[in-house]
Amino acid sequence: MTEPMYELDSVSVDLSNTAGTRRILEDVTMRVNPAEVVGIVGRSGTGKTTLMRALGGLTPITEGTLTLQGNQVNGPPDGVVTIFQDYGNALLPWRTVAKNVALPLEGRMAKSEIAGRVESAIDAVQLRGREGDYLSSLSGGMQQRVQIARALALDPRVLLMDEPFGALDALTKASLQDVLLQLHETNAATIIFITHDLEEAIYLSDRTYVIAGNVSKGEPGHLSMDVDVDLERPRNQITTREHPRFLELRHRLSGAIELVKGA
Repeated sequence: MTEPMYELDSVSVDLSNTAGTRRILEDVTMRVNPAEVVGIVGRSGTGKTTLMRALGGLTPITEGTLTLQGNQVNGPPDGVVTIFQDYGNALLPWRTVAKNVALPLEGRMAKSEIAGRVESAIDAVQLRGREGDYLSSLSGGMQQRVQIARALALDPRVLLMDEPFGALDALTKASLQDVLLQLHETNAATIIFITHDLEEAIYLSDRTYVIAGNVSKGEPGHLSMDVDVDLERPRNQITTREHPRFLELRHRLSGAIELVKGA
């Protein structure tokens, strides 16, 4: 059996604030294989972002085990890059597109290597010709492409994406979904992403988890369903979404979310 990229066994996470300690996640068990695209869907307040931060080594777990390729995750692992929804705060407006993409590489390698990586990453997200532009001249979708390019320049083995396209309009979102799938074909990174959009989860992923709970009511987040997305690749925004199996999977996930809502 192939060694998993991530393996979580009975993971729980407690977070503290001025009101005390609250359990955010409880008994989360999941396996993510190398080069797999995994979606995590659920309502607000179920601990999705906390799970993503734990995978990125940004939030320590309280109980259980969390490993990346067999090694315990005790801090941000090498080769794991997180892309956030809030691209406006993730990028520096006084830097050009190229300079934003180069930022995490500066001081780590020769300028010639940085230039090559930046050029390749900008090509990958289809921003050729905009290298010298500042963020003020770019649309929201283009700014998110810059953030994705910056992640790609690091040559990651894992991309963690927290609602990466949630703030974008439908057409821009569809375009970036296809960019992401094309990138996955070429670099074969493992991708784990959070979304509220069931159709996005199905369209992008090989497997989708449903996370249930209501942390504000004392119900920690937990995985309630694991669905194999057995749709052919490459995928198409029209034919894939019209496929009977796509509609069947959407119905199944929607039913799971509604069941959780009514519990």
